[in-house]
Amino acid sequence: MGFEEANAGWMVPEHRRRGRAALSNIANRFDPYAVERVDDGWESGAEAELPPLRTEVALENPRRIITRNSSPDLSFDRSINAYRGCEHGCIYCFARPSHAYLGFSPGLDFETRLVAKPGAPERLAAELRSASYEVAPIAMGTNTDPYQPIERTHRITRRLLEVLRAHNHPVGIVTKGSLIERDLDILGEMGWEGLARVGISVTTLNADLARRMEPRVPSPARRLKMIERLAGAGVQVRVMASPMIPGLTDHEMEKILESARDAGAVAASYIVLRLPREVSPLFRDWLEANVPDRAARVMARVREMHGGRDYDPEWGRRMKGQGTHAALLSHRFEVACKRLGLKRNLPPLRCDLFRVPPAPGDQLDLFG
Repeated sequence: MGFEEANAGWMVPEHRRRGRAALSNIANRFDPYAVERVDDGWESGAEAELPPLRTEVALENPRRIITRNSSPDLSFDRSINAYRGCEHGCIYCFARPSHAYLGFSPGLDFETRLVAKPGAPERLAAELRSASYEVAPIAMGTNTDPYQPIERTHRITRRLLEVLRAHNHPVGIVTKGSLIERDLDILGEMGWEGLARVGISVTTLNADLARRMEPRVPSPARRLKMIERLAGAGVQVRVMASPMIPGLTDHEMEKILESARDAGAVAASYIVLRLPREVSPLFRDWLEANVPDRAARVMARVREMHGGRDYDPEWGRRMKGQGTHAALLSHRFEVACKRLGLKRNLPPLRCDLFRVPPAPGDQLDLFG
């Protein structure tokens, strides 16, 4: 019996998961046992009496906050994630399996049992002050969204940006959250100086589909407004038409790119849908519940683009796929970007302005 069959979770009643994308709390791959709920007659109706799932936030004090990677598929070698889990709850999110390392489910736990790192800004300042630190752009939002709803209360992303601004350190942000507009004062300054740029993910322009697929994310129209406001403040914005879901959203690619260009985006990128580990059964359950007439077609096309599997993890193929449909999608993207004047690559962010600001008690340089 494979992972997907052995670890399928039971469906949580709709009233308990309203406003969430996952239908179940699928067991994570590290669980030694699969659990299946069976009504033995003793607690009939008990599930119906349970309250809706609420967002819970635990606190973590990390020893390091800058995470390094050497992936040939990524354009950066370091990143910061202020939160674990994401209240946005996008059903296709490739980061869901990371919740298994905490002993949580990549399903509803990923959307409701979150972890915040309030000491992250202080850790970042300490790491940037290290004599061995070599500056290069830091990416934010590569695993979970730095502007998910709990940022409004915890303000960790805001404080991280204040540290980066004080050091004139380059940063690239990826988000779907309109809360980023709160930080236009910092991002606008950094943008004009070549120290910051932002990627806004727009998966679909269909508001109803977006609400079901990305339940706590601002509407597509609102995300286009975010692009407009960021661009107006002096921030270069890349529209990320990601993920492109074959048979469901891929027909919208050109319209997404055009709408974002009209809003002020200057660059574009896309990634095809990828379904690593626990994401695959979660996504398939979502398809059957939300678009049952297209579920089989979508998954057939996904497998076609990933070499007959739900997901191909190989470098160079996992982001773009393979086969005829993947090649057509790539060609359409190139043609659209050329027609719309959208760039694939932007000039590198500036690293030459980096400096460590004096801390209280530091000896000042008389000749600096």
